[in-house]
Amino acid sequence: MESAQDLQNVAALLQSSLNPAIAKQSEQSLRAAEAQQGFSILLLQIVASTDFSHTTRLAGALFFKNFIRRKWTDEEGNYLIPGADVNAVKNEIVGLMITQPPSIQVQLGEAISIMADSDFPDRWQNLVDDLVSRLSPTDLAVNNGVLQVAHSIFKRWRPLFRSDALFMEIKLVLDKFCMPFMTLFQRTDELITENQNNKAALEPLFQSLLLIIKIYFDLNCQDIPEFFEDHIELLMGLVHKYLRYSNPIIETDDDNESGPLEQVKASICELIQLYSQRYEDVFGALLPSFVDTTWTLLTTTGLEPKYDLLISRALSFLTTVTKSPERAQVFSSSDILQQIVEKVVLPNMSLRTSDEELFEDDPIEYTRRDLEGSDSDTRRRAATDFLRELKERFEGLVTDVVMSYVQRYLQQYSADRSANWQLKDTAVYLFSSVAVKGTITASGVSATNMLLDVVGFFSQNIAPDLVEPSTHPILKVDAIKFIHTFRNQLTKQQLLEAFPVLSSMFLSPEYVVYTYAAITIERILSIRQPSSSHLLFDKDDVGPVAQELLINLFGLIEKGKTPEKLAENEFLMKCVMRVLMTSKDSIVPFSDSLIQHLAGIVTETSKNPSNPKFSHYTFESVAIVIRFASPVKPGAFDSILFSVYLNILGQDVTEFVPYVFQLLSQMLEVSPQATLPDGYTQLIQPILSVSLWDARGNVPALTRLLQSILAKAPTIFGAMNLLEALLGVFQKLLSSRANDHLGLDLLESIFYFIPKVQISQYAGPIANIILVRLEKSRTEKLVLRVTHLIYFLASAPTAVDKLLGPNFATELFDVTPNGLFGDIFMHFVLAATPKLHSPLDKKLAIVGLTKILFDSSVFLQKYSSRWEAGARVLLETLQSNSLVDAFEGGDELPEAEEDLAFGASFVKLNAVVWKGHDPARDVTDVKKFVGDTIRKAGHEVIAQVGAVSDEVKSGLAALAV
Repeated sequence: MESAQDLQNVAALLQSSLNPAIAKQSEQSLRAAEAQQGFSILLLQIVASTDFSHTTRLAGALFFKNFIRRKWTDEEGNYLIPGADVNAVKNEIVGLMITQPPSIQVQLGEAISIMADSDFPDRWQNLVDDLVSRLSPTDLAVNNGVLQVAHSIFKRWRPLFRSDALFMEIKLVLDKFCMPFMTLFQRTDELITENQNNKAALEPLFQSLLLIIKIYFDLNCQDIPEFFEDHIELLMGLVHKYLRYSNPIIETDDDNESGPLEQVKASICELIQLYSQRYEDVFGALLPSFVDTTWTLLTTTGLEPKYDLLISRALSFLTTVTKSPERAQVFSSSDILQQIVEKVVLPNMSLRTSDEELFEDDPIEYTRRDLEGSDSDTRRRAATDFLRELKERFEGLVTDVVMSYVQRYLQQYSADRSANWQLKDTAVYLFSSVAVKGTITASGVSATNMLLDVVGFFSQNIAPDLVEPSTHPILKVDAIKFIHTFRNQLTKQQLLEAFPVLSSMFLSPEYVVYTYAAITIERILSIRQPSSSHLLFDKDDVGPVAQELLINLFGLIEKGKTPEKLAENEFLMKCVMRVLMTSKDSIVPFSDSLIQHLAGIVTETSKNPSNPKFSHYTFESVAIVIRFASPVKPGAFDSILFSVYLNILGQDVTEFVPYVFQLLSQMLEVSPQATLPDGYTQLIQPILSVSLWDARGNVPALTRLLQSILAKAPTIFGAMNLLEALLGVFQKLLSSRANDHLGLDLLESIFYFIPKVQISQYAGPIANIILVRLEKSRTEKLVLRVTHLIYFLASAPTAVDKLLGPNFATELFDVTPNGLFGDIFMHFVLAATPKLHSPLDKKLAIVGLTKILFDSSVFLQKYSSRWEAGARVLLETLQSNSLVDAFEGGDELPEAEEDLAFGASFVKLNAVVWKGHDPARDVTDVKKFVGDTIRKAGHEVIAQVGAVSDEVKSGLAALAV
């Protein structure tokens, strides 16, 4: 793809991809073109060309980033695009990126980060040299581009665990980058000083400074480099200078958006927090001056939203300093604590006009920022964390100081509730801040301040606001949030009494009120009994009110008239999910209505998936209804759900497709119908297509769907002449380190269900494929799964029409005249057996190993010399204390991931319980099974083996008693 016409065609597709009406078709056309050599270079040419509009170029940069994410390498690091394109992209992208406007730089920077994650440093050794060579003493635009690229690469280190490979990579960068970095920092400082009255010059300089501070953090995030330790006075001197820096010219006039100076100072606070937390032995002497400057900053900075990030980061820095008992002593007097509360905590914890406006104008954003545990950098959150840390150090003093303000504000509120409601809001926040002991987790507060009566405060000051109609909506939210925060401190009876009040909030016209009610009900239903894994509330508690709750929740969700508005509020759908899961089979009488609501929501949101969490909770809800209602009402939902599923598959809604495959499997597994429904027969050929299996997020769900189809229709692949295509899927999965376990899962189902007459001719080639993979690319995970396969086959009952049983398990890998199974048995199977941990895996290991040792004539004839080693492993495994029945799937819903996002990864539906195939399901007591087997055949087998140690004989004899 190199012609001018190709360039115009791809650019036109990129432009049309911005039109919602034809975006899907344009995306599909681009996906089809990306397989051609030169496509990636063509994209970069469009991004670089000023002949195209900025929107087209930005669309090209975005598509390029996603293309690199999908197609740069596979799980093993092998390139998925032609080698010539790989080299061309690496040669061009850095030079291109540094000349682009910021919006395009961000997209290309993320692409470089993805490439570097795979290739740097081993396969992109000149990357840092290339960056350093482009730094200029005068060209700020180029420097900012270089720094943006460098930050996009180096920031990958921040969340990583320490390893030798990581530190070698960082050292390689430090050796080449440190001196140019310091020189650029100094030069940028000089230019800022020279241009202090030149706004046009200062703006790009502060962009440089911001990136310099971010890279400073990147280079120090794992450990403090020797270079930075040696030059700490110089470098931290510059850092301190810009924490104190003030210049009206560079300050923004916008009260809502932070400007370059605020962003630089916020990043500095993040950097010095890292140093105070990790490198105090080096940074300690400089720390007091930074604390003083931060205090001044906190007490002199305005309340405008543009300063929010800076203030929250500054407070986080002081919170970290306070964690040190020695450093915290500076705050240990009552007078100083009074000043802290008066000058720092109260201004940043009190409700501002901008907060009230957010409550009215963007209620979902208000909720997300306000919710305890969110990752928003808010003043209130940071002030609360700082106050709590001070309270941990000086509990009595801080409690006394804070409660004096709480009482004063509550009295002022009582005197004039209309004028002083904001004071009560502050009082409730103050009380909650010091009442909590430790941190608040997803499970709530585990301990409280023993100096305070949380339940008494609730009864006197919070409960009335829940029922008083004239209470200000924000105070009503405060009251609901108080229950949410201290739910573990309230008894089940108190929570049951609060439940109708909370439920009534779904009728409130206030968005944040009913949203917080949903959040709180969902969390209450997640409370576990003390010292138990069982939930506090069950279907008897919730079942009687479940239908009304769900009707009201769906009514609120369905207020949204566009796909985006419908999916806006994930908290409502999470509450739906939790009510359904708690109600269990109580939902059966009205399950048809539930499916109608859920199907409508899925259909509408599939037009433009916009909220991954909302979508996940929706599909979990569908799965819960299927799980509890379908066994009672078989086939009742098939028509409506199949229509929805086929629409999603037909429209290729990639965000939803993995969920659909999981639900298709679930519906098939719970169906009492003995044969495969026609709808599934029509799906078989399409789900074997390579393109579906290339999408990583589909693979686990597709594998399970094939297993479910095999269980219902063992002969259908042979009848449709698709058995080789099915085995091709197995081979594709086995070739991938990421998916080899799924390939062997599928193979177990193939052997277990497909008749011998159809599969026997493929057994030898299958074994060869596995042996080649073991020889060329062995991993511990693969050895464990092959061991599981052998035990799975051996533990299954021998049948004339199936390739199952201990003789087949032994013969499968005997593909050479001398036989290989003996070596596989000794070096892989027996060595891996102790590493099989799940109850079902251990059960199959014991049953399978017992059958190999006592029931396999092939093993006894060919490998009797290995028999005693196998018997020893059998005895050791039987002594394990985890021999319990395999888990059959509980009735409680695990927590969903909180960082859900649409992407390439698979997200499991927790409500879809996969029991797995148990070929030894008739064995309910493994020790009894082993004992019975030994009594039946033990003497004869031991006699045939010959030399068996007395230790093993006595161990086996004890089992046979």
